[in-house]
Amino acid sequence: MQHSARTGRRSTVRAARRLAVIAPLVCVLSTLVSCTKQEEALTTPCGLVVDGSGSAAAVKEGFDSEAKLKDSLIGFLTDQKCGTLDFAPITRSSRSSSCRQDQVDLDPPHDAQTDQKVQRANAQRNAAAAALAELKCARTQNGSDVWGGLARIGEAFRSDGPTPKLLVVSDFDQADPEFHLSRQNISTKADRDKVIDTLVKKRGLPGIKGMDVFPVGLGMQYSAKPSEADDFESFWVEALEGRAKAHVDNQYKR
Repeated sequence: MQHSARTGRRSTVRAARRLAVIAPLVCVLSTLVSCTKQEEALTTPCGLVVDGSGSAAAVKEGFDSEAKLKDSLIGFLTDQKCGTLDFAPITRSSRSSSCRQDQVDLDPPHDAQTDQKVQRANAQRNAAAAALAELKCARTQNGSDVWGGLARIGEAFRSDGPTPKLLVVSDFDQADPEFHLSRQNISTKADRDKVIDTLVKKRGLPGIKGMDVFPVGLGMQYSAKPSEADDFESFWVEALEGRAKAHVDNQYKR
């Protein structure tokens, strides 16, 4: 009987010792889990408009839209805290183009164990792949309907949500079957107003009121002609801000 009692006491002591070792580990693990910080939610709706026209090719006279896209997209998505990305092409008839990519969720659903930084980096890579696919398709429908591309991306967003941010990778050389900007006189504000009137009368206004437009490549075809470059950029700022009531930001202008 005494032997059984001693054995029981030793078992109790060993169990207590094991508990003493395990308990702090449990507390540490609980603390780590409870202190795991979730990333701030990404709520900005973003859009990409990408130019597949001949002037966007990687040639001496072109501005190489693919290189500009690769150079600017990820930085744009990160800087603007984009939660989603929608796509629109610039083709000969952008609004009705068959080039379409599904919206990419840049802040996918997650739980407490999710490594959100890895998850979001993967989502951005998916967005970059979709952007290149949109560009590849746009190149098969040669043309430069910038106005239509802006109209199409504007249709992707809710009117009651956060302010959308738009990255527009294009030299903005509007050239479609109905309107060629290069044939217009835009040397004075009065001339530009008349041309904008004509464009709006023919095509209407893109629904981008209040949105932030970030151009990449705007007017690059005039890099050797500063005065023409100034007139060209003024035309687009006046069209986008003065008429469409968007805001132009040159943060990513290359």
